[in-house]
Amino acid sequence: MGIMSTSVMLLFLLGLCHLSTAAAVDKNDVASTTYIVHMAKSEMPTSFDHHTHWYDSSLKTVSDSAEMMYIYSNAIHGFSTKLTPEQAESLQSQPGVLSVLPELNNELHTTRTPEFLGLGQTTETIPQSNSESDVIIGVLDTGVWPESKSFDDTGLGPVPGSWKGACESGTNFNSSNCNRKLIGARYFAKGYEATLGPIETSKESKSPRDDDGHGTHTASTAAGSVVSDASLFGYALGTARGMAPRARIAAYKVCWVGGCFSSDIVAAIDQAIADNVNVLSMSLGGGMSDYFRDSVAIGAFSAMEKGILISCSAGNAGPSTYSLSNSAPWITTVGAGTLDRDFPAFVSLGNGKNFSGVSLYRGNSNAAPTTLTPFVYAGNASNATSGNLCMMGTLIPEQVKGKIVMCDRRGVNARVQKGAVVKAAGGAGMILANTAANGEELVADAHLLPATAVGQQNADVIKSYLFKDPNPTATILCQHPSWVVRGCRPHWTGDRCETRGVQYYLGDVNVLSARERASGAAEGAHPEWSPAAIRSALMTTAYTAYKNGQKLQDVATGKPSTPFDHGAGHVDPVSALNPGLVYDLTVDDYLNFLCALNYSASEINSLAKRSYTCDKKKKYSVRDLNYPSFAVNFGSRYGGGTTSSNVVKYTRTLTNVGPPGTYKASVTSESQLVKISVEPETLSFSQANEKKVYTVTLSAVGSVPANAVNSFGRVEWSDGKHIVGSPIAISWS
Repeated sequence: MGIMSTSVMLLFLLGLCHLSTAAAVDKNDVASTTYIVHMAKSEMPTSFDHHTHWYDSSLKTVSDSAEMMYIYSNAIHGFSTKLTPEQAESLQSQPGVLSVLPELNNELHTTRTPEFLGLGQTTETIPQSNSESDVIIGVLDTGVWPESKSFDDTGLGPVPGSWKGACESGTNFNSSNCNRKLIGARYFAKGYEATLGPIETSKESKSPRDDDGHGTHTASTAAGSVVSDASLFGYALGTARGMAPRARIAAYKVCWVGGCFSSDIVAAIDQAIADNVNVLSMSLGGGMSDYFRDSVAIGAFSAMEKGILISCSAGNAGPSTYSLSNSAPWITTVGAGTLDRDFPAFVSLGNGKNFSGVSLYRGNSNAAPTTLTPFVYAGNASNATSGNLCMMGTLIPEQVKGKIVMCDRRGVNARVQKGAVVKAAGGAGMILANTAANGEELVADAHLLPATAVGQQNADVIKSYLFKDPNPTATILCQHPSWVVRGCRPHWTGDRCETRGVQYYLGDVNVLSARERASGAAEGAHPEWSPAAIRSALMTTAYTAYKNGQKLQDVATGKPSTPFDHGAGHVDPVSALNPGLVYDLTVDDYLNFLCALNYSASEINSLAKRSYTCDKKKKYSVRDLNYPSFAVNFGSRYGGGTTSSNVVKYTRTLTNVGPPGTYKASVTSESQLVKISVEPETLSFSQANEKKVYTVTLSAVGSVPANAVNSFGRVEWSDGKHIVGSPIAISWS
């Protein structure tokens, strides 16, 4: 099924996602936990008139008191309920039960951005049209603040006739808060309340209203209306707008003070599919796990089958390896990019050395120490083991008062909150020091006191001075923003200490799009494009070098980035509108991929919601998935150091979505240890939607050094106008 036509690729900035096991303990029954039960609906006995009766009967075989919290019909077939581990194990053995998975708790992971990405407000390249206003973007997050001007519906026509959703009332929210822009709003809290008890409405709204800001941030970034003269305390004055300002928004609140619970997330995806959204923007997700255990991956599979594109963030666990979230190939997984805007702030030390950092402090200029001021490390002004993190109640006021305090960034508390702790203890300013966990990544925050953030290298030098000098001193100087190239991994602080009445969250103004910039995409210019075709267009037209020819930089290390850092590259939405060729995928392609992973019939059923048997006579390979990238590990196959060659082949199919043309292949490789070839080297297309097959062969030759490292290459097809690129990653073990 194709996606609804629109004249523009919509770009989404996603929030952060962390995964942790929920402490699902009911106050009245300390042994019970929430589980999501996947059922094989096709195996329902004929004695039942409806699947809900069968679900209830199955549940009653293990518990007389357990009740179904949610009944799922679209994202999965099944229900959620509270059970003891023994009851869950017993239910797992019942006929027709595919799996019984424990509840998981997912934590939440610019005016300039549209122009930076080539999406100017008035551009001939991407003209506005009425079809864009037919696009409905579902946002799963912390809800929405409907009064924001980003949700003004001026100039929009009637709500699309395809919309089947609703605007739910609740605490501080009623149906009149929706309009022709914010066309729907729902909230899901049964899983949350089953685990942590009733929502305290004095602290947060039991409704779609956003008490955190993250949901408003993501929704407005994806499709916020055009707002003139937007700024953050005077910084970055300009016009704020989302990536698709005429698209409609449907908010699904699944995240609360205590987290985002998977039973609620599945319920929201289930409802969003029924509501007939065209795109789902997910600001949450899981870590690396089997797809049949990942609620987001399972729900995304169902959405993909309906032609809905799901865009999820890559997570915030970097820069270490194996830190990617939401890796299912049917999800458009996006990471943080770069922005050509910076907000410099400088540190001067008593020894005369100066260091650059970033800050959005715009408070009383007289409050900033303009002369050398006593300087102290937070860990030396605290009796707590976590004192260096400037957590609440850890600093000793007598040792902090009137001084600039250096706090380490890494920690469970938010960056701005660290400054609030310093200020509450009487500190005059703060230097926020990156550790190895964040490297050189810098995020400019609107701090509550004079403060600046510095990278790890500068932080280490400053600490050396701080620890060696008997009377260390420092000053902080903040300046107006300048234009430079910088990048950050996605991050969201959720600063609850912010009380200064900011009209727009940073996501609305987008001055910190580096928090979660990541761009996915949505509705394409062609109704026949599948989610896979849209993802391919974004991947194959992404760029991997700056305009000066230098490779994109890994901000954590300061070195050139690789596909393990930037993936396919930095999104270029203008080029993605006209990619020339795409790598398309069908549902059966994904099912064959699951067969290649040796998934059992029940595990595949959990994802596909139907019986699917892998052909025992067929040899499946993950390399057969028609994905726009290539990866090979020669370790186990090559034997590490032998002289005999090893050959790996990939077959790919390209679909023409442009005019007739002839494309010629070119290959680049960093390593002389691997020879890469393409056959045939030329592909000619005479009509739209014509498909052509080609093969990439990677041959490992010669003796491989024991210390061989990862290397990378690239395959590009070009007709002189279009460039269709795919990364190649080669590893050794």
